[in-house]
Amino acid sequence: HLLDRGLIRRGQYLTICDFSRSSREKRLYIIDIENRELARHTWVAHGKNSGGEFATSFSNRPESLQSSLGFYITDVTYTGKHGLSLKLRGVDPGYNDKAMARTIVMHGAAYVDESRVQSGGYMGRSWGCPAVSKEESAEIITTIKNGTCFFIYHPSRKYILGSKILNG
Repeated sequence: HLLDRGLIRRGQYLTICDFSRSSREKRLYIIDIENRELARHTWVAHGKNSGGEFATSFSNRPESLQSSLGFYITDVTYTGKHGLSLKLRGVDPGYNDKAMARTIVMHGAAYVDESRVQSGGYMGRSWGCPAVSKEESAEIITTIKNGTCFFIYHPSRKYILGSKILNG
């Protein structure tokens, strides 16, 4: 659907954040479609008001500090308070179309680190952004920037039945 509409400029990569999984698990997948391989599998944080270990609540509302479900198109990079960051343009009406206004971006964060899991904890939480480890962020962002498909998934009945992209 997104390819047919010309929204995806770079079809090689599909990124999936699987928020049905525990934040103690690697739940970010970057799939290299052209080479039919998993290019990266790593940790990713969800919004602090989306839940603790598991993300269970989602919002498109500004200042909700929750993650937003749905399809995004990766945009340009910039350097901000978290270093290299990647703008995400939400294209799922009603679910994430306020992402740019909410400044929902991919960025590196010190609270996303394997040592948190090894010590019995779970990943820290962002203000709604899909944050990754500082060590991996530049490579991840450089790989998927400028027009790839980015999907934040959760088996929420409301989203599955309501998404115009999934049901279009």
